[in-house]
Amino acid sequence: DTLKTRRRTKLLNLFSELCPQILIIELFPFGRRQLEFELIPLLDAAKVAKQRPVIVSSVRDILVEKNNPHRVEEMVKKAKAYFDRILVHGDPDFITFDKTFPRALELADMLHYTGYVVERQRHASSNETKGKGEVIVSSGSGAVGELLLRSAQRIRPYTYLSDVNWRLLAGHYMDEKVFKSIHDAAVEGVIVERARPDFINLLKNCRLSISQGGYNTVMEVLATGANGIAIPYAGGQETEQTLRVKLMEERGLIRQIPEARLSDKILIDTVNNTQNQKPSKNNRINLDGAIASANLVASWAKELKESYA
Repeated sequence: DTLKTRRRTKLLNLFSELCPQILIIELFPFGRRQLEFELIPLLDAAKVAKQRPVIVSSVRDILVEKNNPHRVEEMVKKAKAYFDRILVHGDPDFITFDKTFPRALELADMLHYTGYVVERQRHASSNETKGKGEVIVSSGSGAVGELLLRSAQRIRPYTYLSDVNWRLLAGHYMDEKVFKSIHDAAVEGVIVERARPDFINLLKNCRLSISQGGYNTVMEVLATGANGIAIPYAGGQETEQTLRVKLMEERGLIRQIPEARLSDKILIDTVNNTQNQKPSKNNRINLDGAIASANLVASWAKELKESYA
């Protein structure tokens, strides 16, 4: 395939040009199997490089459950054959890697838990009051995101929060016709926009957050102390979001509506039962994953440099 050949060649040329001290690959070998055509040649090149880099796999706290023992065996073999370190962007006091990857013990000496990665501040303080007292409804770009936004529009008048502004945020890749339809249906007190760069500030200021259950979103809800409801994605064989949100709900950090149960009535009841709640103060989850990851990578680069001195 011409495109694959071009991608592979470009990637190998870039590796040769940069001669990196650290090579970080997201999710592989625990996922991204469709990219093996370029990742395996890259890893082979890295292993035999004159100055071999530290090779790191970067994974989230929870993997989509694999029911194929042969696939799991492949993952373990490739991790041992190619990688030096595995960054796990989670907190072992919340969930350990072995809960969704049972053979993690075989890789124990490679695992480094960083805590959760969340960007706490990324917008100027001039907008710090934006979203004050609002209900923030945020969605992705798919069918469930559309369902959530339309449901939020319908239920607002029947909730205890019908007198406050509801701000509906659609994913950037939501079809323009779908977005326009939702936008044009908005009544007074309902704002419909595309996703915003100041989302964290909106969460800090909101009365209630209603969102899907992606890693970044639920961690931002947690980091800001927002009162939150999450509808985790559960399509196909996806289990990651459901498990993470379930564990958060058990700690009193968020309320969950399973995707299959999402309806106007259930959303109304959940909003009304959640609107005055405050997340549990017993939040011991490590949210310093960004700085911890940077520090670990810097220390490995320093060790490598010293080994070549």
